[in-house]
Amino acid sequence: MRHEDRTVSWSAAASATLHCLTGCAIGEVLGMVIATAAGWGNAPTLAISIVLAFFFGYGLTMWSVRNAGLSLRQAVRVALAADTVSIVVMEVADNTVIATIPGALDAGLTQALFWTALALSLLIAFVVTTPVNRVMIGRGLGHAVVHAHHH
Repeated sequence: MRHEDRTVSWSAAASATLHCLTGCAIGEVLGMVIATAAGWGNAPTLAISIVLAFFFGYGLTMWSVRNAGLSLRQAVRVALAADTVSIVVMEVADNTVIATIPGALDAGLTQALFWTALALSLLIAFVVTTPVNRVMIGRGLGHAVVHAHHH
């Protein structure tokens, strides 16, 4: 059920974005750690980070709605509907940031630049994605789809 132009609090939008960010951050960090430890170049590092961000982002939503009683097929549909736009916006934002910080992708796991750039990129992604989620929830899209299964 869609609720067009419903007023959505910034708190609700931030909560939805934080949920999405959690999955994305797990994937991003794991991807960066794997690729950096393996000595991969920038393109494969970004690729594995993005793939894992989507995997964990969708996975957290699927786990949540499966616990609410949805079948695996239903959970996949809900996760795709709820998270795709949010994850895409988040990934574009955070990967753009980390790719433009000089030396960030080349920094080792023990260097502060690596972790600082990654944290900054995720923070900026959160700030950029929160208004997107607010609009989507207000239109009955995005995380509004998930919330319909929790009540």
